[in-house]
Amino acid sequence: MLGKVRILFLSVGFLLFWVAISEVPLGSKLSVVENNYWTSSNGNFAVGFFNRSDQYSVGIRFNSNSIQLCKQTVVWVAGADLTVGNNSYFQLTQNGELVLFDSTRGVVAWTSKTPNSSVASAALLDSGSLVLLNNKREIVWQSFDTPTDTLLPSQNLSVNQTLRAASRNSVSSYYSLHLEGQLQLRWENNVAYWTSTSPSQPISRAILGSDGTLQLLDQRSKVVWSVFGDDHNDSDVKLRFLRLDVDGNLRLYSWIDALRSWRPVWQAIENQCDVFATCGLCGICVFNESGSPLCRCPFKPTFDSNLKCLVRYGNECKSGSLMTAYEHTFLYGIYPPNETITLASLQQCKSLCQEDPLCAAVSYTNDGTAQCRIMKTSYITGQSYPSLRSISFVKKCSDPIAALPISPASSSSSPHRLCIPCIVGVGSGTFVFFFLIQFGIGFYVYKKRNYNFRKAALAFTSPYSNVLISLSFSEIKELTGSFKHEIGPNMFKGTLPSNQRVIVKDLKEAIEGRKFRSTVLKIGSIYHRNLVHLEGYCCESDHRFLVYEFSENGSLATCMADPKLCKRLTWGKRVEICLTVARAIAYLHTGCREFVGHGNLKCENVVLDENFEAKVSEFGLERVHAENDVKDFGEMVVELVSGRREGDDFCKWAYEMWVKGEAEKVIDGRIEGGIKIEQLEKVLRIAFWCLQVDEQMRPSMGEVINVLEGTSAVDPPPPPFTRRRPQQEEESSESE
Repeated sequence: MLGKVRILFLSVGFLLFWVAISEVPLGSKLSVVENNYWTSSNGNFAVGFFNRSDQYSVGIRFNSNSIQLCKQTVVWVAGADLTVGNNSYFQLTQNGELVLFDSTRGVVAWTSKTPNSSVASAALLDSGSLVLLNNKREIVWQSFDTPTDTLLPSQNLSVNQTLRAASRNSVSSYYSLHLEGQLQLRWENNVAYWTSTSPSQPISRAILGSDGTLQLLDQRSKVVWSVFGDDHNDSDVKLRFLRLDVDGNLRLYSWIDALRSWRPVWQAIENQCDVFATCGLCGICVFNESGSPLCRCPFKPTFDSNLKCLVRYGNECKSGSLMTAYEHTFLYGIYPPNETITLASLQQCKSLCQEDPLCAAVSYTNDGTAQCRIMKTSYITGQSYPSLRSISFVKKCSDPIAALPISPASSSSSPHRLCIPCIVGVGSGTFVFFFLIQFGIGFYVYKKRNYNFRKAALAFTSPYSNVLISLSFSEIKELTGSFKHEIGPNMFKGTLPSNQRVIVKDLKEAIEGRKFRSTVLKIGSIYHRNLVHLEGYCCESDHRFLVYEFSENGSLATCMADPKLCKRLTWGKRVEICLTVARAIAYLHTGCREFVGHGNLKCENVVLDENFEAKVSEFGLERVHAENDVKDFGEMVVELVSGRREGDDFCKWAYEMWVKGEAEKVIDGRIEGGIKIEQLEKVLRIAFWCLQVDEQMRPSMGEVINVLEGTSAVDPPPPPFTRRRPQQEEESSESE
């Protein structure tokens, strides 16, 4: 839907000369239920549905007779991370579009966007590329132009194209391969952890050769850089592919008939621990001579083991703090992936963290330059092995140690006579005394038992806990100070007995109790780094409150209205916020066990933490269609770009300015540091696609992510606020 039509190798007029290709006529359909597929003429590739954890995607896979079914690797997926329901279908419509219909949402989830390209048929070439052909048998669209995580032999990776690794458990993987003058592996687009040798000549494309060679070519197709697999030029190897794997490493694979398996013959990074965030939240990567990394957690979390290995440090240590040393260990923060780096001695480095209340850990490296990295985040990972010339310190709260009195042994050796009546008398008196005391306070303890238990439970609650707290109205009043600190409409600042700050939202709605509890329990089970976590709730009488984690800088709307805070909303930060919100909404739509709609996405419901990282709040309170969220996202993007809030009329004006080539007039004049015109064009295009009145023309949030990340191009959108003519709608429905 969002990719530009590109032509293979030469030009629009390039004529096909393949003789043996299996063409697919207009109207042909693949479905999950029928489990049918289209194959290439040589039988090496097939297009069809495959299972993804009880959801389905459509893609191209190896299909050779020599490859077992379980090893028929997928090399391209329509819509990348897009998944659909078990009654979905993939069709070449009568008007020449490839469409993927999602039975779960009842909408077209992906399309090739080729309704006006005179498509006459489709074909899966022997190279593994799915193509659309016109009446002259020219290629007007091909899957090779929209790679996902894999390159096949003869496939190009052009400048500004990207490979993105398949995701483990989130909507979109953070690992990507970019070609911008050189090949570069990145994490979250802003951390480069591997780079090919940078050639002196301008690079036009990368290509994987059939002989197992990965090459960079200049504008005259001259090789300026290359790497080879172990089996380079081995004529016995017939099938190869290059893939950015889920672990963030780039590998070249060959099919070995004798072993009946795929074998990696080259990888970009030899030591997997050198891949950024290899262990993520699971600890630090430990050197292993076998080649497979081990993730170990030297700093165990205090409370919630579900979040694996977060550095657990509170800013307010009543008993003081201590620095725990880890030899031959290098640590770094991943959320956010940046630290303060300064020149200092080992002792100075340790002291800098000890004296900074926000510092959680430091890493000191002395390999010629004494560098001290100061981390102010709990999301810390790293690596450790004996030859690493680095020492790290992690701050922890020190526990008070009670000094136990030690009675010296008596030096007297003379025996003492026992007074039996004395012992009986003292024992009886002591028993009566303690009985009366226990009876006196027993009733008080009984009456206060429930209150004290609740107090202790709340004090134990940590900001990393997944336990959803049920609060009474009196407890809500207590933690908000009787609603003294209002920070927004029906929103109050509060503090739990654990000193954890929270935001309390008064819903002011009469929601039936059982329905409310069911909804909040569902919301409370959702965890994503770009979603505000629900800590607790109140459902008592007619009171309905939600308790969220605290965000230091308030809502995005508040920041845009504040002259001082608005200066921090640079162009780059605004684009980053758009991508962050898109990831959050995409997770709600496709990453949860069942679909969750936001229902009220706007700048007021996007908050910024102390690092100005965005999170989406107040989601899941209404069951809505995904398309409504997409439209709301489009409006939010226009508002964020322009700094103005004037609804549909302003969005229409913004579109008119864009059509006239005057998109700069839409930009918020308070943005400092300038903007990138090509980014502005891309952001506005995807926003106007999201604002389409025709819901079927709106992209999925997964497609929005691909555009904002740069993995997909985006066509110029039609007028967003005009419905298609009835004749067009009839033709579209007939083709489906």
